[in-house]
Amino acid sequence: MRLDKYISQTGTASRKECARAARAGLILVNGIAVRDVSAHIDENSAEVVFCGKTVLWRRYTYVMLHKPAGVVCTTEDTPRSVMRLLPPEFARRGMFPCGRLDADTVGLLLITNDGPLAHALLSPRHHVEKVYTYICDPPITHRQLSQLEAGVDIDGYLTKPARVEAQSPDRGRIAVTEGKYHQIKRMFAAVGSKIVFLKREQFGPLVLDPSLAEGTWRYLTDAEIASLPYMQNLSE
Repeated sequence: MRLDKYISQTGTASRKECARAARAGLILVNGIAVRDVSAHIDENSAEVVFCGKTVLWRRYTYVMLHKPAGVVCTTEDTPRSVMRLLPPEFARRGMFPCGRLDADTVGLLLITNDGPLAHALLSPRHHVEKVYTYICDPPITHRQLSQLEAGVDIDGYLTKPARVEAQSPDRGRIAVTEGKYHQIKRMFAAVGSKIVFLKREQFGPLVLDPSLAEGTWRYLTDAEIASLPYMQNLSE
């Protein structure tokens, strides 16, 4: 793999930035300064240091993003695309949002280029749980809460049982294993209430990092990657 491609695909720097750093002798490959970014390296064994920082390339990239309101989960190059919050190199690597959150829903979003993982997390037959905090208006009663937990009719579809932990009549946490269009909003509408705030806190084994401010991101840790369903299957 070309050296500049290796570095840019990790999101460390753009290819232009790689060229500038190489000319300044700031890129080391196996301890030797390499000034030609078109040089080919073994991506599986090379030790690359960019401006004093070790760069680790992986075939797949996994990013946790704290999605803010007002952006949409699309890979299209539009001003409101969630991909605008990430380095442009990520889009060029074919990365995409794993699942969708409504434009006004905030919280945990996984961005990756791992198609098999996305399938494992999103396939209806895998029943991957997603946990949200909510605020609704008007407040719901115990009877309405029980209806949500048992499953409600949303336009002719009966939702699977949900888990609801009410903290007060107008707010709490809800866990679902499906991902129908606007599902939670439609579920609350079916029992006579309206979602006014929704935040995804958990997606499968991934829990939103409380240190991530809205609109910021970080790479998944090795432990988080290993916890994902697809990775677990690979290790068996």
